[in-house]
Amino acid sequence: MKVTFVHHSCFCVEIENKVFIFDYFQGERIEEFSFQGRLPEFSKEQDVYVFSSHQHRDHFDLDIFSWQEMYPGIQYILAKDIRLGDNYLARNGIDPKVKERIHFLKGNASLELEGLVIETLPSTDEGVAFLVSYQGKTIYHAGDLHWWHWEGEEEIFNQYQEKTYKRQIDKLAGRQIDVAFVVIDQRLYDAQFWGIQYFMEHVQAEHVVPMHLWQNYGLVQKFKSLPQAAPYRESIVDITGENQVLEWE
Repeated sequence: MKVTFVHHSCFCVEIENKVFIFDYFQGERIEEFSFQGRLPEFSKEQDVYVFSSHQHRDHFDLDIFSWQEMYPGIQYILAKDIRLGDNYLARNGIDPKVKERIHFLKGNASLELEGLVIETLPSTDEGVAFLVSYQGKTIYHAGDLHWWHWEGEEEIFNQYQEKTYKRQIDKLAGRQIDVAFVVIDQRLYDAQFWGIQYFMEHVQAEHVVPMHLWQNYGLVQKFKSLPQAAPYRESIVDITGENQVLEWE
């Protein structure tokens, strides 16, 4: 398994002849940041699958549909709440026939596709989280499924977030996950590590890759240095910058 961290929450995972691209967006779409990550190049013989967990601009980009020219067999697995009407696509220069390549999934859904088993969990924000299994390997990508505890938010909202997040993550208990892409978000201040901590305590994952870091890669070491992270420290992958490549058996 080869994993390329592109930027933010975008990763490419290569297993044998298959390529899985999660939550791609062009870096310049986010005005407040300068994301410089670039996708690797793949051969036309590889099977390319593009996953978009929801429609936020730091997780989805219409440019993914231009990749049909490079990868004739490309397929798209999108959260069902990503709206792609024919007129909208045409206005953006995209042939509406692209929808013949798209598989829309809502939360708590599953799909078998060319040897893949794709499952979804509902998000605590928008869209879904993905579980992708192939050749005995399982990948988890959280999207925006996270324990969003915002300072100043009404308590009923934060309680809902906690309850809903824990309920979804508990579904993964007892499953073997080879690599998990899990959110850390500095904007939550004291609560920024609650989501990943709960994930580590309840899910068996061999490699846990923090994401959604908004380019603050020091958060990974900060989390790993906490006493409560000690039992899981060896499973947490050091993310240090865009275009970082990770490889495991």
